[in-house]
Amino acid sequence: MLAQFVSAFTRAILMVVLVAMPAMILPGVSSDSAQIALLISLFAAALVFIEYFATYPSIIEFRYAPPFNRLRYASVFLTVFVLASIARNGTDPSLWTGLLTSLGQLVGAALDFPYSPVRLVLATLPAGTDLAEISFVRAAAGLSYALSLLSLLLFYFMVRVLEWPARNGAFNVWVNLPLFDPTAGGDVLPRLNRDGRLNIALGFLLPFLFPAFIHTISDLFNTLQLTHPQTLIWTVILWAFFPAGLVMRGVAMIRIAAMIDENRKRAYAVAQGLQPV
Repeated sequence: MLAQFVSAFTRAILMVVLVAMPAMILPGVSSDSAQIALLISLFAAALVFIEYFATYPSIIEFRYAPPFNRLRYASVFLTVFVLASIARNGTDPSLWTGLLTSLGQLVGAALDFPYSPVRLVLATLPAGTDLAEISFVRAAAGLSYALSLLSLLLFYFMVRVLEWPARNGAFNVWVNLPLFDPTAGGDVLPRLNRDGRLNIALGFLLPFLFPAFIHTISDLFNTLQLTHPQTLIWTVILWAFFPAGLVMRGVAMIRIAAMIDENRKRAYAVAQGLQPV
């Protein structure tokens, strides 16, 4: 019980650091923005603590299949830190923030080609946007998208080469997929494969559909000041890593379906061998 409490509390602290990081790094943050960031971080921390301290999870998936969630957290944490550092370079430049800004501009320029997700994000900016803000948005979108793709490649390597999650022991579908009901009807294998392919398809389409959705409700986003550093950071994080999370979930579900199919074939072969001739 004590170890579980310490583990849940540590994860809650890490969530507070992640959510509050832009407010801590960016200069000139107003007291109202800092208070809102603190409230959101405390809410996220409470949710994570409850999920990991409870005996069985209710929302967070793959709780007992590391390092799935650790990879997602590390990717988002690194991206938030890099984007906040780039935003800080505009008012408080340093050697480190200047290096990250140059890297972001190079990656953003490389991914800014016709019909690319980065170009679609830039198309959502209102007319007359300052060139410095356009450069910041390009760098933020390019780096976020590149890091999300890197996280997908790393997870694919874990699945194909490191044989995730087989090396962690037996995989419990009910505990690791609390939002998936294996007893809802029908064979679990077709449902896992279908849901996995659906998640992968949505993950690849959303980076293209999300900017179009923002452009459709551009009046609302203009009032929310999309070019404001904190708003932009979390909008870009949502645009890049929510689809990446869906792709990772889809790949994981297809992998689990393959493991269940292998176990079934092995059990069937053993049963056939035990039958008298």
